[in-house]
Amino acid sequence: MKISTKGRYALRMMLEFALHPGECTKINQVAERQQISDKYLEQIVTILSRAGYVKSMRGAQGGYYLTKEPADYTVGMILRLTEGSLAPVACMEDELNQCVRSGHCATLTVWKQLDQAINGVVDSITLADLVEEQKKLDGDSYDS
Repeated sequence: MKISTKGRYALRMMLEFALHPGECTKINQVAERQQISDKYLEQIVTILSRAGYVKSMRGAQGGYYLTKEPADYTVGMILRLTEGSLAPVACMEDELNQCVRSGHCATLTVWKQLDQAINGVVDSITLADLVEEQKKLDGDSYDS
């Protein structure tokens, strides 16, 4: 499994919004701080907005903001929204689309354990956790 730029950038964008609570953040601000194309971020923010993760505000002070508290978003939620399945192998992506060999496949045990480990990690880390980590890395230079 490899996380695409869309998933990585969506997570970085959500972190930017979380780092600036109570204010709207413009796409060009995120693009500049994260060194990402603003055109690509516009595509990603549309996905986040349609899912209800962010809202936009028009006007001179406009931009985007989180619809919930950072602690209410997990890394897993954001990655599944942008990436789809996080399953390590295709035969585990859809429970209805089981491989005909699944009852006789010893390697399926490995893939199930890997899937549980991946989900355990991404579902246990919230945006609030990443905000705290970013503040440590930046010397707590963000407003609370």
